[in-house]
Amino acid sequence: MDWLYGQIVGFLGNFFATMGNMGVELFEMAWVQAIVLFFSQLGWALFGTGLVVACFECGIEYSAGRANIRQTALYAIKGFLAVGMFTVVPVRLYSMAVSLQGNLSAGITGFGTNIGDVGQQILTDLNTGDSLTEIMAQSHFGLGIITSPVMFLFCMILMAYAVVKVFLSNLKRGGILLIQIAVGSLYMFSIPRGYIDGFIQWMKQIIGLCLTAFLQATILVAGLMVFRENALLGLGLMLSAGEVPRIAGTFGLDTTTHANIMSAVYTAQAAVNTTRSVFQAVAK
Repeated sequence: MDWLYGQIVGFLGNFFATMGNMGVELFEMAWVQAIVLFFSQLGWALFGTGLVVACFECGIEYSAGRANIRQTALYAIKGFLAVGMFTVVPVRLYSMAVSLQGNLSAGITGFGTNIGDVGQQILTDLNTGDSLTEIMAQSHFGLGIITSPVMFLFCMILMAYAVVKVFLSNLKRGGILLIQIAVGSLYMFSIPRGYIDGFIQWMKQIIGLCLTAFLQATILVAGLMVFRENALLGLGLMLSAGEVPRIAGTFGLDTTTHANIMSAVYTAQAAVNTTRSVFQAVAK
């Protein structure tokens, strides 16, 4: 059982050491920056096409006496701002959320600047004893209510599950942000024409992603700190960190990409069909 405990602690140590700014570091790679640049250019192209279509629609409405030039100009300005910032603001906002979480964790724990330092401190405390009996008997660690080594190993397994779940969420969050940036370019056609509901939903998903990145790691750090005083309560906090995306989605901040991608596909199809109709009308 001591060997099994050592394997679990070593496994946790490896994961703790690699958690941090993984999503932010993704956007520092040259090939990722090239992909972001491609979708930025695509967004500008769709914005230009949508602006031309909006002008044609405004002209048609003007001939019928129903045109609103002021509203059309306002949507054009909104589209210009959106296409200029949809590849920059999400990355900066995500980087700020991760940095803020690191500073908050440092203030809460006093151990360092990221969750890896917190995990290493917890593991150091766990390794101060030579056996499970000595660790459970330490007065400064919140395992006094646990009298069975099997129960202690069960707590360590739950701790590993919570940490791995948050770790995997952090690992794929950078890729999800890249997908959302790519999908956001498809909305640039609709904004100059006044259809901004899909883009607003896209912005909510970006905010939900950054909020989840901040809250998940913060609650996990809080659980690690409480684990030092009360093992079961700390486990509850660490397990609750995995429920942050579901709760955020309940309040409209869905971090999934399925609905967003389908809406963007419909927008792209509408852009192609409308552009084709305009060129056919001009050719006639």
